[in-house]
Amino acid sequence: MATEIANSVTYLTPIAVDTKKKKYCRFKKFGIKYVDYKDAQFLLRFVNEQGRIYPRRLTGTSQKFQKKVAQAIKRARHLALMPYVADLLK
Repeated sequence: MATEIANSVTYLTPIAVDTKKKKYCRFKKFGIKYVDYKDAQFLLRFVNEQGRIYPRRLTGTSQKFQKKVAQAIKRARHLALMPYVADLLK
């Protein structure tokens, strides 16, 4: 009797299934060829709250542009456009 009830469970609303967004390289998508180190607001998207650079697996950036982003962030830090270390940067 209990197994018949368990097998005939119906839901009023469909079960919410988390679907991940597919990662994409925003540079290839928007046709950006040059990563400007002087644009600190744009580079903040690739840095976490402590000031660390996000890895490719989190941002979806291609290897070619990840290297350019890392170099641009390092240059911006050197010129004091971005902090090396921060508490609650965002």
